Amino acid sequence: MARLLMRSQLARQLRSYSDSSQMGDLGSGAGKGGGGGGSIREAGGAFGKRQAAQEEKYFREQEAKTLEFLKRHHYDEINIQEKEIKRLQKEIDRRQNILKQLKNDD
Repeated sequence: MARLLMRSQLARQLRSYSDSSQMGDLGSGAGKGGGGGGSIREAGGAFGKRQAAQEEKYFREQEAKTLEFLKRHHYDEINIQEKEIKRLQKEIDRRQNILKQLKNDD
């Protein structure tokens, strides 16, 4: 989970770096700002750009899955807490009824 979050942050950083004028396009080959990603990416050309695009797509999909998981987790937690509130409210009502009965017995 934490690894996916770190990867998504890394992907965002790479995207922001690729927008700067100091770097070339991702997958454009070694020495042009897109190198260091493996032999295909280092070679540059269409295959390097394709691999860079596939990696970007992969990280976007992983980020979307992570966000969906977090949303589901929070909805589940909300449901659990709402059930707990209902249970506690029933317990409060039960004890208030006991107090009423004790007052009536006086």
